[in-house]
Amino acid sequence: MNMKFLEIESLPEFDNHKFLIFINDLKVGLKAFVAVHNDNLGPGTGGTRMWVYTSDTDAVKDALNLSKAMTYKCALANVPFGGSKGVIIGDPNSQNKLNILKAYANAFNSLGGITTGTDVGISEEDVEEMSKFSKYILGSDTKKKINNGFATSLGVYGSIKGAAEKIWGTESLTNKSLAIKGLGKTGMELLDLIYKETENILVAEIDRAKIKIAKDKYPNIKVINPSSIHKEKVDIFSPCALGGDINPDTAKELKCQLIAGSANNQLSNTIMGEWLNKHGILYLPDYVVNAGGLINVVDELQKGGYKKGRVYKKISNIRTTITKIIDLSLDLNKSTNSIADELAKKIFTRNEAN
Repeated sequence: MNMKFLEIESLPEFDNHKFLIFINDLKVGLKAFVAVHNDNLGPGTGGTRMWVYTSDTDAVKDALNLSKAMTYKCALANVPFGGSKGVIIGDPNSQNKLNILKAYANAFNSLGGITTGTDVGISEEDVEEMSKFSKYILGSDTKKKINNGFATSLGVYGSIKGAAEKIWGTESLTNKSLAIKGLGKTGMELLDLIYKETENILVAEIDRAKIKIAKDKYPNIKVINPSSIHKEKVDIFSPCALGGDINPDTAKELKCQLIAGSANNQLSNTIMGEWLNKHGILYLPDYVVNAGGLINVVDELQKGGYKKGRVYKKISNIRTTITKIIDLSLDLNKSTNSIADELAKKIFTRNEAN
């Protein structure tokens, strides 16, 4: 491990983060990073991702990037928490996963109240197991709560409806076409919601088993190669897999009017937001529209415990927030991502001068 503080500070993903922790347990093969970007609004919270990173540096970059997004997400979702994120370097299908997650959960008992939950590679069943070893693991006892994938997709769906009303004068998606990239926890739930309104849906997924499930349940969908689905001529492109789908190469190939999906960090850089705005493609900032999962998970920390009604109300407010962002973007001729960042930053830096 040759990671020095100054090297981390010089990374473009570093944004005055509060701290970055390296968790190492050679006995079980645990190697992880936990980043806290900002905790002005409250203790850091954010899911944990388990992934086969090509290097320690890539894992650190992901933790820094994702934790920053969580700060902005918490601010605009109106929840009293700051942004953090955990990444575990490893195969999520490893036979040793249970021991790795146990050690990881135990580490959270000494991190000063930071909480974590599911993300890519970490299932709700994993969270149930982890919660046996730490009270700082969120998302357990799922039978009494809204499914987290559904909570996230519901926010995305509401945002699409709000944007549709702005673009096409109606929230109805009956005559609209949609391309969903990724049929994981949220992509499949979004497909279920959208399919009720329109059957003109294209999907892409690397897991053939998930494709079969989707085709059996939604027979009219058309399956497209994941590497080319962004090129399809559709009204709406919905990235629901990993980040970076909108980059200088793919952006030039887009043939959609609206981008709205559940994936984190969809833009490879902030400049891409300006490019989309200049070329007439409406981008709904990912950390705004996908906040339903966050809202759902952290509600268990509210006074009196988890309340479904409160969760649904807050998720419905995502549409209001995204509509405000679209209006400001149109009025000021600025990209939606820069508008969202400005609104969020005003919230989580409000008291820094005092």
